[in-house]
Amino acid sequence: MRSWGARPDCFVSDEPLYAHYLSAIDEVKRREHPVYDEVMRSQPTDWREVAALLTGPIPNGKSIWYQKMMSHHLTDGMGRDWIAGLSNCFLIRDPAAMITSFIKIIDNPTPEDLGLPQQVALFEWLRRGKGTKPVVIDSRDVLVDPAGMLTKVCERVGVPFDEAMLGWEPGTREEDGVWAPHWYSRVYGSTGFAPYEPKQERVPERLAGVLEACRDLYDQLAAHKL
Repeated sequence: MRSWGARPDCFVSDEPLYAHYLSAIDEVKRREHPVYDEVMRSQPTDWREVAALLTGPIPNGKSIWYQKMMSHHLTDGMGRDWIAGLSNCFLIRDPAAMITSFIKIIDNPTPEDLGLPQQVALFEWLRRGKGTKPVVIDSRDVLVDPAGMLTKVCERVGVPFDEAMLGWEPGTREEDGVWAPHWYSRVYGSTGFAPYEPKQERVPERLAGVLEACRDLYDQLAAHKL
């Protein structure tokens, strides 16, 4: 998100379906999310309203619209056809690294909380049902070769690569969601892509089954990565 936001021709939206997702889950799970009430006040909760906005004119006269989505925000009752008209890119991450990061905020996630089942389902729906070939990007590969990977991504979605994507000013952004102080602390201090370093944290034993399930789903997507 910071990389695309550094482009002068790009408008950025940060998790525009978060409030809808929170409105669709039970109260116990909703309360696991920091400032959940503020999130729900900050965005429309009707996915149809959000979809109409995201498929409309690009704001501020920009030519590119980067929409950062979370796959678990795609609820069961939500229509999907509007998504097929977008240039879909799937960002994946080693499940162990993803889980140890996520549990710093939400302690006992399921695979569905992490979004991998929904991500695979959406990928296959686009690939088999709509005949498209979504871009799959592994976060490790981006950190190992930011310029090379971003050039490939830009080629696949039909926009020119811009060197501005490799660096940005630290701090907050106007487009950051109200949840940002709880999730983006490391992002605030960043000025570019840090070198890749394997995470040393281990997934707790209580989440061994979640890790196993997520690894299988991750592998399905990784088979299609750039």
